[in-house]
Amino acid sequence: MRIAWRASPNFNARRHRLDMLVLHYTGMKSAEAALSRLADPEASVSAHYVVLEDGLIIQMVDEAHRAWHAGAASWQGDDDLNSRSIGVEIVNGGHDFPLDEGGLSPFRDVQVAAVTSLCQAILTRHAIPQTRIVGHSDIAPERKRDPGEHFPWERLARHGIGLWPEKAPQLTGQALRGRGLVSGESGPAVRRMQDQLAAIGYDLPRSGVFDARTEAVVTAFQRRWRPRQVTGEADLSCLAMIAAVNDAYRAWRG
Repeated sequence: MRIAWRASPNFNARRHRLDMLVLHYTGMKSAEAALSRLADPEASVSAHYVVLEDGLIIQMVDEAHRAWHAGAASWQGDDDLNSRSIGVEIVNGGHDFPLDEGGLSPFRDVQVAAVTSLCQAILTRHAIPQTRIVGHSDIAPERKRDPGEHFPWERLARHGIGLWPEKAPQLTGQALRGRGLVSGESGPAVRRMQDQLAAIGYDLPRSGVFDARTEAVVTAFQRRWRPRQVTGEADLSCLAMIAAVNDAYRAWRG
């Protein structure tokens, strides 16, 4: 693991115990543009680490300090997530700087390996529960899309970084002919889905109405746990995965 320093002035004292890890993509045109912004006092943003495409890790803020990466966000009922977390930015153009043909840029293997090693090292230093390893879109689903649907969460989970259901649900045949839930619906089935998403950690009122907030949370969930199809609609495979992730989180908590 290769680490170099490029200090950012954008930090202050933590107000809460550190117990979260938040992964982002930079969403900028180049690594240098991202690093410059994260070190710019006028920008008022920063991260503890930035992982370059070649696997070099740039540390910008000491882990003891509160970096400014999460913004307005919530997870498992907590806010001020900057005070509670370590922020890792991964250089990738993301949705704002896609490939020429319009698709999202892939994350390079060497970069993912560096992210994996860095996260494993962070987890050895701090008591961060597996249920509190998140993407930016998990904690701010109406504002953020990163690290995006191309980020290999399942691969990281195999290395002890975040949870993935041991048996991801596979629906075939008759099960696929049922209907899921879509925006505008209401009723007990919507409330049950909202209960499960809120139990995982998403900030979601349990109104029983599939409103815009619910659609944003379903989209964020899909980006992480059902990335091959990000629609914002809770089809049957999405509902099955929500239940499976909720079960995995409950089992981890004991």
